[in-house]
Amino acid sequence: MAEGNAKETVLEAIGLTKKVSSPDGTLTILDDVGFTIASGESVAIVGESGAGKSTLLALLAGLDLPTEGDVLLDGRSLTELDEDGRAALRARRVGFIFQSFHLIPSLNALENVLLPLELMGDTAATEHAEEVLASVGLSDRRHHYPRQLSGGERQRVAIARAFVARPAVLFADEPTGNLDASTGQRVADLLFSLNGSSGTTLVLVTHDRVLAARCERQLELAAGRLL
Repeated sequence: MAEGNAKETVLEAIGLTKKVSSPDGTLTILDDVGFTIASGESVAIVGESGAGKSTLLALLAGLDLPTEGDVLLDGRSLTELDEDGRAALRARRVGFIFQSFHLIPSLNALENVLLPLELMGDTAATEHAEEVLASVGLSDRRHHYPRQLSGGERQRVAIARAFVARPAVLFADEPTGNLDASTGQRVADLLFSLNGSSGTTLVLVTHDRVLAARCERQLELAAGRLL
């Protein structure tokens, strides 16, 4: 795609290499991976188990640092920021959706969605959280706790929480992995609908080729290298 020229680049991986020590010596998890992702684009990172997908996601989000290389998020070098600086940039510009939902069990659905807004100091946090919960069809479940919700409902709360702060980039790690086929399809429909309407860049890690095919572009990893 030539969108890199037409649209602003929001995420850039530059020569990303990740090595870890093991009893057998140094293991290379990622080897000189580089690409750019444009604002508003949807990109799937695909590959077999052990290809390095989750490691790459962690580096792109600044949750981990590369052995070599750099990540530019909104033009900011993640390797030049300290841990607090990376956390602050994530809080402002990044959303996450995980396979295992990662909801806070002691907070109800509305309170889970409110959390990022309260951290940002949003003065209309409750109103905005209620709007986003309505957009994922959960207004009537807003006072329910995660244990009272189905898997699909929990993932919809997680999606609402991820989108509520209007992140520049949304990272989704196997977002339908714990759901049955029909619930996974509905959650995927919702994810792509919100991606399209909000203009948020979607970076999706998945082994599901059907889900990956819904993205505008696929990046395939094999043994830590980009094919």
